[in-house]
Amino acid sequence: MTVDILYEDEYIICVSKPNNVVVHHAHHSRNVADEESLLQLLFKNFEKKFYPIHRLDRKTSGIILLAKETKYVSKFQELFTNNEIQKTYYGVVRGHSPESVVIDSPVKGRDANVYKDAETHFKTIDKTIVDIPVKPYDTSRYSLVEMKPKTGRLHQLRIHTNKISHPLIGDPKYGDKNHNVMFIDNFDCKNLFLHAYSLEFKHPFSEENQLIKAEFPMDWSIIFDRFKWSI
Repeated sequence: MTVDILYEDEYIICVSKPNNVVVHHAHHSRNVADEESLLQLLFKNFEKKFYPIHRLDRKTSGIILLAKETKYVSKFQELFTNNEIQKTYYGVVRGHSPESVVIDSPVKGRDANVYKDAETHFKTIDKTIVDIPVKPYDTSRYSLVEMKPKTGRLHQLRIHTNKISHPLIGDPKYGDKNHNVMFIDNFDCKNLFLHAYSLEFKHPFSEENQLIKAEFPMDWSIIFDRFKWSI
């Protein structure tokens, strides 16, 4: 599996993570022998270690920053901690979602017993009605949405879209099974429709403004063509 490089300088490398690839294996992970992590794929391609600056869920595709040396990690992490980096995601959700809404709802952190503040700025880009029945309706409705998270909690966008009754298509945990099956059966699209599209920030070392974007995976091209959507 190849990984697309979106940006590179002496401090960082920015790549586009495919769907269903973990950034790195947890300690004693049972999957280590079965699948390669993003870090393993990068090491195989470049024979060099990289250090993740932030996280992306296994099922989410898109843009991720990695440092070339451990000493650079903290400076870039401060951008996320201080909300000085603009993260833009796109998703396909069930139903016709609201034009815009700020979802301010705590979600469980990595410690499952502790809820943490979480905020997502949500906007609908386009909508469609498809002449394919999904129980209990004779047709099915979907929306293309843009999301700008102001916090970075585990599964935040997946939980928040479900919270407003517009779960992401292809989400096996928080989604709608009937609609997920419809996308598999009719469009051959099995992946989660959540894509980390861009990062915008002021580089902490060069002080240059950066806007880095990740192209959409193949599943998205199929749906954009079928639904006549575009970004």
